Amino acid sequence: MKEALKLGVAGLGTVGRGVFKIISDQAADIRERTGREVTISAVCARDRSADRGIDVSGVEWFDDAAALATSDTVDIYVELIGGEEGIARASVEAALNAGKHVVTANKALLAVHGNELAALAEENGVALNFEAAVAGGIPIVKAVRESIMGNRIKHVFGIMNGTCNYILTTMEREGRSFEDVLSDAQDLGYAEADPTFDVGGFDTAHKLALLTSLAFGTQVSFKDIYIEGIEKVTAQDLASASDLGFKIKLLGVALDTGHGIEQRVHPTMVPADSPIADVHGVFNAVALRGDQVGDVMLEGRGAGEGPTATAVVADVLDIARGFIMPPFGRPTSSLVPYKRAGMRAHEGGYYIAMDVHDRPGAVAAIAQRMAEQQISLESIIQKPLMAGGREESVEKPDTMPVVLITHDTLEQSVKAALGQIEEDGHIARTPRMIRIEKL
Repeated sequence: MKEALKLGVAGLGTVGRGVFKIISDQAADIRERTGREVTISAVCARDRSADRGIDVSGVEWFDDAAALATSDTVDIYVELIGGEEGIARASVEAALNAGKHVVTANKALLAVHGNELAALAEENGVALNFEAAVAGGIPIVKAVRESIMGNRIKHVFGIMNGTCNYILTTMEREGRSFEDVLSDAQDLGYAEADPTFDVGGFDTAHKLALLTSLAFGTQVSFKDIYIEGIEKVTAQDLASASDLGFKIKLLGVALDTGHGIEQRVHPTMVPADSPIADVHGVFNAVALRGDQVGDVMLEGRGAGEGPTATAVVADVLDIARGFIMPPFGRPTSSLVPYKRAGMRAHEGGYYIAMDVHDRPGAVAAIAQRMAEQQISLESIIQKPLMAGGREESVEKPDTMPVVLITHDTLEQSVKAALGQIEEDGHIARTPRMIRIEKL
């Protein structure tokens, strides 16, 4: 049997505890499957005295993650600290420079510094694995990097943030406001005290940046992602979507357009009978389209102790078996520079919701502005307000909710028309625009 593989785990929060439990509880199975012992030899966390429900008395304790990362007692450095800078980045760089394998769940670090860190890993002949950084327990990194490598992928999209999916699901089912459901999500531990990272779309964008590189062979480019969160979605929007045969989901979408890569994160109306529309609550799902395999979708829990720790351990066991490959599926020298494509004409058009002043000619003037931008309208719907609907409607008793559904058109044309409509003064507040995707 090969000599034991020793792990140094930095961060003993939810995921770190889960990794510790799996390595301890599944020791015999791991040995049988890999042909070697896999043990945790050292750990690092902020507070030695905290009760974490695990026994760390038999492992070496480090107060400095960078020292742990370079220790002779460690073969694999498992980084579960989080954050794109600071000790997380410094310790990962130290480990790679010291010739240590790295396993991380840190999507922010890789989305911002992934190109440099991947090159450093290859330069030192070690692994940099990050299955847990994208969609928790869903093995999407392995699927894209290994299982369907014989395909040319043209389209990747998915629900990659359980907090947002929980909020939108609950708003739709219960007809409640975003603010009300967000408060519940915070009480339940699904959302942070400052939820901006999740509900603003940034968490999804970090994950999308990594999937884009894996799928299309480009350098990671988080800065080129169009990002829009769910803060402006209303219960009325969700009800209107349902009436029209759609669900609203926060999607991360990446497309190879043939003249560049399009990356975007935003609320999206998807057909109610599509598989991704049935992904509810805190669950995630990632779908892709390959030229040989067709459409593939993986669904599961995108966060939590068990799912995320499972992904971390899977990366560790690949290394234990001696399976080491370039982090993004091909050598970093062959990753092509990212070329950004403009936002395209979306297949499904747009849903546009407005609070229109109830006066003669207002709707006709709005339709005229759309026509001036060569935007064809599929329908104009004047909907009664939902019972218990948005409080803003009570403050504006002279307005009526109007929904426009457009045919395929250019994003810049829609935004130009909406700018003119706001200037004309026919609406009470900024309109809400949601892209419709025919998946």
